[in-house]
Order: sequence, then C-alpha cells, then structure tokens
Amino acid sequence: MARAFLFVLDSFGIGGAADAERYGDTGSNTFGHIAQACTEGRADREGLRKGPLFVPNMLSLGLGQAAKTATGFCFDSGGLLASAFHGAAQEVSSGKDTPSGHWEIAALPVRFDWGYFPDTVPAFPAELTEAIIREGEVPGILGNCHAPGTEIIERFGEEHVRTGKPICYTSVDSVLQIAAHEVHFGLERLYEFCKVVRRLVDPLNIGRVIARPFIGETAASFERTHNRRDYSVPPPEPTLLDRLTARGSRVIAVGKIGDIFAHRGISEVRKAAGNMAMFDKALGAMDDAGDGDLVFANFVDFDTEFGHRRDVAGYAAALEAFDRRLPEALARLKAGDLLILTADHGNDPTWHGTDHTRERIPVIGTGPGFGGDIGLRTTFADIGETVAEHLGLARGRHGTSFYAEIGGHA
Repeated sequence: MARAFLFVLDSFGIGGAADAERYGDTGSNTFGHIAQACTEGRADREGLRKGPLFVPNMLSLGLGQAAKTATGFCFDSGGLLASAFHGAAQEVSSGKDTPSGHWEIAALPVRFDWGYFPDTVPAFPAELTEAIIREGEVPGILGNCHAPGTEIIERFGEEHVRTGKPICYTSVDSVLQIAAHEVHFGLERLYEFCKVVRRLVDPLNIGRVIARPFIGETAASFERTHNRRDYSVPPPEPTLLDRLTARGSRVIAVGKIGDIFAHRGISEVRKAAGNMAMFDKALGAMDDAGDGDLVFANFVDFDTEFGHRRDVAGYAAALEAFDRRLPEALARLKAGDLLILTADHGNDPTWHGTDHTRERIPVIGTGPGFGGDIGLRTTFADIGETVAEHLGLARGRHGTSFYAEIGGHA
C-alpha cells in the first residue's frame, strides 16, 4: 500500500533564498527570526506562550537540519527519528505568492510573470474599475489601494455597510481582494461578484481574486470570517494532482488547496475554520485515504493570522500547537506511507511591511523505511516528483525525485 500526505505550513520559510535581494527580502528568515525572538523573550505573551520555541516533533523530523542547510542557522535539534528525512528547497517560480509556491510543490514551476497592481492610489486601471462597477452591478468600490486586510476593513467597513460599495484592494502579490459584509452585502453575492472580477482581471494575468467576507457592525467589532474563497487561474499544465486523478487515484484537498488549483485535479475538498480544526480534517483524510491516494493539506493560519499581522508570539504559539498535534499524524502512518511537511514561501513576522518574504522552505518528513539528508533542492518541484514516484507515477517534466535518496524503491 502506498499513500502520500503532504502538509503545507503556509508561509513557514527558513530563509536563505538565493534571489531574495530581487524581492527586497535579503536576510528574511521566518523560522530563524521567530526562534531568536522566543529565545530573547520577545515572543512571550501572558496566557499564550513563554520562553524558547518548543517544537520537538518537527525537530525530530529534521527541522533544525533543514534550517542549517538553508542558511547555516543552528537550532538545538535534539535527536532525529531513524525514519526522518530532511532538506531545504529553493523556489524557481516567479514571485513569492501562494499559487507559485503550491504549483511548484505539485511539480509545476511558474515560468511566466504574474501581473501586479502598482502601489499607487488608485491601484487599479480606470478601465478595470469602471468594468468592475458596471458588470458587477455595484454603486462603486472602496479602497483601490495596497493595504493589509484587517486594516482596510477597519478603514472602510462602515462606509461599505452604508453604501453597498465593496472594498477592493491588493498587495505586492498578484491578487485582487474583495472584502464585503456577509449579511449587509451577502456572502453568495460576494462570491458571484468575485467571479465577475475574476473574468475581468484574466487579461491582466492576475493570479487570484479572493473573497474576504466579514461580520460586525462597527470598525471596533468587524471581524473576518472563515468563508474566504480564492478564485485562481488554472495551472497551465497538468500538475501532480492532475496526473493522480487521471489514473484514478484520489486527491483529498484539505483547506484552501482546492481553490489554489482552481479545483483541477481535486477529488474531494475538506475545509474548516482554524489550524486545529484543519488538523482534525487532515487526520480524517489520512484515515480515509486508500492505496495510491494523496492528502494535500494547507494550514493557512500561520500566514493570514500571524505572518501578515506581524504577530511573532502568535506565530510561535501556532507552531507549538501544530507540533503538539503532529504525533497524531505520525501514529497513523503505515507501511508504504510517506509524510512530507513543507511550506510555500516565507512570511517573516519580524520583517518590514506585511507581505510574504522570498525564502527557502523546509522539506522534512518520515515514513516506515525512509530516512536521510536530501540537501538543498534546486526547485520545490522535487517534492512533487518524489510523491509521484512514491505513488507509482511516471516521471514528469519538472523536478527531480529524491525518492531513492531517502530509501524509497519504485
């Protein structure tokens, strides 16, 4: 029996990207800087956490060794599981965005350049804004700028409720985000509006349109809900997911994985609110997976709740909470199973701004009979090709499997 489980800790980079300077991110290191802040007492928060970062289970899978491979950063690792393998990977895709990272993990690097909106006010071309208003049948839009999601809802939420104008904003990523009130604007209406905008931004090669619903009645009480929905460009070639479903295997997507791949190559979607509820869904998917199946899970809170909000203590606490649950996943591994933990980009909560950071990612994991050091991989696509070989697929066009290096046998 061969099954694969791919868990993405969204934004948990480990620094050292060779091209970080191009993105203004030289020196960023999500894991390293969180660990350093914890050691120095800068991530202590009463009632939440205190002291050095405590993630013994991820360290037993080689997180410390992966960090050393990526940057030379040394973290007291303790003992390794005999079946653990570890390394780091460098992204070759354009950008430092969610689709780029996930598609490359699924063995399809993004070789083209995404479209972006300038950091100006207004950020959107006038003709696009006019088309959004006309074809979306709204009285106008608010925002039209670069902004963090929670901040722009505080700024424009009350006017949005009063006028019915959706809040449209962007960032350094290839994205157009739309915030609207679940009740006053309507959740289904927001989704339909986003579909219209998705079509309108296609000629601009924008990676994602994201619905950002919220509730509350005043700036002080507005709160984003977990009914977010991403409308992504479909991958331009078959990914690992397409290859698996084409041969009859199941791909169970946990979290926003389905949205990221425009629901292509996805057999089933399981969603929940929050990392711990998502972990429950991932465990259930592990229980249900059969021979040849892949469970692909994204744990988004690291990015949305803590990375973008530059919340070091919150990020550290979330890592520790995830780590405490990890033995539950390890206990479900059977002969023929492969578990990989990785990330899609960085989001260093100590860094300037509120956006993603260009970093290398950890590639750590385990499974009965596996183990070894895979070094520094030159593309995230090596992860996807390793999963492909483990599940008995023919070699794809991108990436090089490290299956033999960890003791696997096709």
